[in-house]
Amino acid sequence: MIRRFLSAGAAIALLLALTAAPATAAPPSTPDSQFAWLLDASTRVPVPADEVAAHLDAPMLAAIGGADGFNQTLGSLGVLTAGAVVERTATELRQVVGSAVGDLLGVVTVDGTGLVVGLRFSPYLPAPTSWEQVDSALTALAPRVSFTAATITPEGCVPVHGLDERTARPLGSAFKLYVLGALAREVKAGRLSWDTELPLREAWKSLPSGVLQDQPDGTVLTLAEHAEHMISISDNTATDHLIHTLGRGEVQRQFARFGNTTPNSPMPTTRELLTLKGFQYPVAATVYGALPNRLREAALNAIGRVPRTSVQPWAEPRKIDQLEWFGSPVDMCSAMAGLWEDHDPQVDRAMSLNDGGIALPSDRFPTVWFKGGSEPGVLTLSYLVRRADGTLLTASAMLSDPVNAIDEATAAPQLLAVLRGALQLA
Repeated sequence: MIRRFLSAGAAIALLLALTAAPATAAPPSTPDSQFAWLLDASTRVPVPADEVAAHLDAPMLAAIGGADGFNQTLGSLGVLTAGAVVERTATELRQVVGSAVGDLLGVVTVDGTGLVVGLRFSPYLPAPTSWEQVDSALTALAPRVSFTAATITPEGCVPVHGLDERTARPLGSAFKLYVLGALAREVKAGRLSWDTELPLREAWKSLPSGVLQDQPDGTVLTLAEHAEHMISISDNTATDHLIHTLGRGEVQRQFARFGNTTPNSPMPTTRELLTLKGFQYPVAATVYGALPNRLREAALNAIGRVPRTSVQPWAEPRKIDQLEWFGSPVDMCSAMAGLWEDHDPQVDRAMSLNDGGIALPSDRFPTVWFKGGSEPGVLTLSYLVRRADGTLLTASAMLSDPVNAIDEATAAPQLLAVLRGALQLA
């Protein structure tokens, strides 16, 4: 998700990340007991500051505004009531809760001392229970929709249900699956290693989403760390460092290797695409679009040298059918299948760090991979899951509107519910 510009995935969660001052009483030691305390606390806001400090870790509570900020946020949700548990580990509990703003997915994370170090809430909408409901929900979200739910077999992707599933749409940050695929291929061939260090360079920095653009030049990350940033928080700077390391042509070839036949050449870096849409628009974008393909790569190299400070955000769709990365839901299934094929533990880690808030029960779906992407007029969410019986499934939905921006705050939770239902139906 490219936040502010092309957010991947979207800012779906209502994120709290709460922590507090040194404990004045022994805190509960499990996520369950902390969750139970939170539900009780919601019935008696404002909670005393010393009590809050006994449960929450200090630095992040300070960031949210102390006990006052905690109480203000908790009060805005109303009384919380416990619903179904989605997943439980030694350090984290994910549970559905009722609230004054509707059902939410609550996630409580504790550290080794039992203090809450993470707390977030995201909308949790009911999932459709039939393919007719899936289709109806999708077509209500945007004027153009492509979707498929599929199984992955040794022969490839086998669609179970779809809507224009082979129609290519703008991908947003979902194109980063191809960057990851090209990187994993080079590692497998022994030409690179996940432990290879790649320091940050100003010339390769991009714009948000992500955090690495704000880190000092020379900050050292391994290729594995760049990959994790690229997928889990859709970091554009990590993405562009990997593209420059691999070479634009190598990533372009990965589209074909994963079966995507939509023209994506020359493939822009995130910085180049953001600059085309955020610098002297529409003049630069129109001139670029009029160039013959053989001249476009040289033009992209020049565009990438425009200072990042000259690129401005935008709120309306800008040439989403001409300036983007493209693929269909079936292409996303093939890319996920290609990444799964080699069972690289580092690929699995990068793809599993963020589930996008889909909240599938872990006893039925022990593996969940996610990548999303968006910009004004574009919203794409794609999943690969492994069921407890070993069956591999994918679900990918692509929404686009060349005229009006998609309201992500409304559409993303609905799209997550649709994909949750689709994966359970499949």
